[in-house]
Amino acid sequence: MTDALNAISIAQKGRAALSPIGESGQDVRNQALLHLVGLIDKNRANILAGNQNDLENALADGVSSPILDRLRLTDERLNDLTYNISKVASLPDPLGEIEDFRTLENGLTVGRMRVPLGLILFICEARPGAVVEAAAMALKSGNPIIIKPGKEASLSSYILGDLISEALDLAGLPKAAVQVIGSIERDALKDFLVLSDYIDLVIPRGGEGLIRFVAENSRIPVLKHYKGVCHLYADEYASLDMAISLILDGKLSRCAACNALECLLVHKDIALELLKRLAPEFVKNNVSVRASEEALPFLIEVMGKKVSLAQQADWDKEYLDLILNVKIVDSFADALEHIQRHGSNHTEAIVTKDLERARQFLRSVDASCVMVNASTRLNDGGVLGLGAEIGISTSKLQAYGPMGLKELTTRKFVVLGEGHTRS
Repeated sequence: MTDALNAISIAQKGRAALSPIGESGQDVRNQALLHLVGLIDKNRANILAGNQNDLENALADGVSSPILDRLRLTDERLNDLTYNISKVASLPDPLGEIEDFRTLENGLTVGRMRVPLGLILFICEARPGAVVEAAAMALKSGNPIIIKPGKEASLSSYILGDLISEALDLAGLPKAAVQVIGSIERDALKDFLVLSDYIDLVIPRGGEGLIRFVAENSRIPVLKHYKGVCHLYADEYASLDMAISLILDGKLSRCAACNALECLLVHKDIALELLKRLAPEFVKNNVSVRASEEALPFLIEVMGKKVSLAQQADWDKEYLDLILNVKIVDSFADALEHIQRHGSNHTEAIVTKDLERARQFLRSVDASCVMVNASTRLNDGGVLGLGAEIGISTSKLQAYGPMGLKELTTRKFVVLGEGHTRS
């Protein structure tokens, strides 16, 4: 177990890497990322073997199917991982960019330069791929990072951590720029969460329990999202074919993702036809439904025991499983009220052919990403043009939504004068 002294030592090493990483040229940082791509390709068999060991241990511990899906690495997922790292390497360097450069009436030239945030503590659960993506994003943006992987992914994460260290060494960068630390109990995290003299930002990615624990115990700013209770509202002006496509994609493409669809709201005028067409699709794909009283009769004949009456607590749940809440609403205003009451500021979507209704939804809904005629699953840094992401923030300070390279930097004022004084 990591004790307080070890936590301080790890944080000191990470802090010492801040200047070498932040002041290195983008070519050096990009080279480290490309070395990592090559090392992952070269060591695929070892990575997958370690991941299989993690999967077997997790299965023996009774870990749920959605968590197993998050944990699993495959050749295809490794391909996605190396593609994302290469994509990050190809992105423009955010460091040193000066924005809002202008000359004031007094002759001072003022701008804001992008600089690294500082040392990051990244905590994740059951996501070995997140270890690599976080390392790549932090390195590209000039931030050293301490990564605490979930115990379920320990062997996979340590193998990947060794490859990251090797890539840094090959590029001539300090290995302490990315430290993948050993598995520790949750209480031992407190030793890191009080080190505000060294660590500048904490990013937890995991279940609601982990994120609340971090937020409640940290003396360091935390970028977080507690859960992704994502809604799709099928408006009275919706294309039914489009709605069905987006609903099934939102729930089925990867139900354990934080941007997966958890609640379907259907306008009463289209409920009969839409739910009649959806019910057999739910049965075919093994989706269970928690339905409102109004929606239950439209589904029960086809779905039988796979549908039940929703309880009040269900509307606030992030299932991360093949379970979907379904509610019929009387109006657009009712849909907005439901989202405001039960949404988690993550991702909300509307399906409608009415342009003004779409504009109202965009203006009214408070979420880090608001979709019109698009799946909630598209709220992802790579999909939205950021190259990759280190997480999705539902807090509004520093970042709101997927966190790309710019979200991992801050801006300092730079001022150019010619002997200017205050007096």
